[in-house]
Amino acid sequence: MISAKQSTAKTMTDEETVELIIKGEKSLYENLMRKYNSRMFRISMSIIDDDMEAEDIMQTAYINAYRQLSAFNHKSSFATWLTRIVINESLLHKKQKQRREHLYSKIKITENHSETPLKSLMNKELKNILEKAVLTLPEKYRLVFVMREMEEMSTNETMEVLNIGESNVKIRLTRAKEMLRNELSNQFKTQQLFDFHLTRCDRVVNFVMDKI
Repeated sequence: MISAKQSTAKTMTDEETVELIIKGEKSLYENLMRKYNSRMFRISMSIIDDDMEAEDIMQTAYINAYRQLSAFNHKSSFATWLTRIVINESLLHKKQKQRREHLYSKIKITENHSETPLKSLMNKELKNILEKAVLTLPEKYRLVFVMREMEEMSTNETMEVLNIGESNVKIRLTRAKEMLRNELSNQFKTQQLFDFHLTRCDRVVNFVMDKI
């Protein structure tokens, strides 16, 4: 049940909410998580390609972000700051996973790792084909595609998060689209990829709130 305090906080900016959390209103952190869960999941998935691992990474990123809230200096927006944290956690997880696989000589081809049909789209088969096509993009192109097309982040925000220039953002997005089959791009709404359902949202929020 949403408290009156949480309801009021929803009308405030992220930065104002952060200030209240730092002052002791820990329960308001849930508002920020629910606001950015979908973005965090999609961006982590674009790097990791494993929904349960992406969920674990999100939880770690949220906990780390909470512990570092007092260090948030407002040089960038809270959304940008939080997105950088989940990207860093995802890349770190990916490196560690690759090292483990190399150590045990169990390097696997992960292109078809996720075979479970996603729900909430009438044509699930075609949705899976498009999602797999997105996951085959090289990471630097895939990240820009997810941020700009799926998350509808602005060019400036994408530049800031990835620390690249405007021309690089545009080139990578154009290249990503070229790599994807045009006919598939026309058939789907990219916002429906990597669905972040309410049950997963609740699971992440409850886990993090218990930990902090």
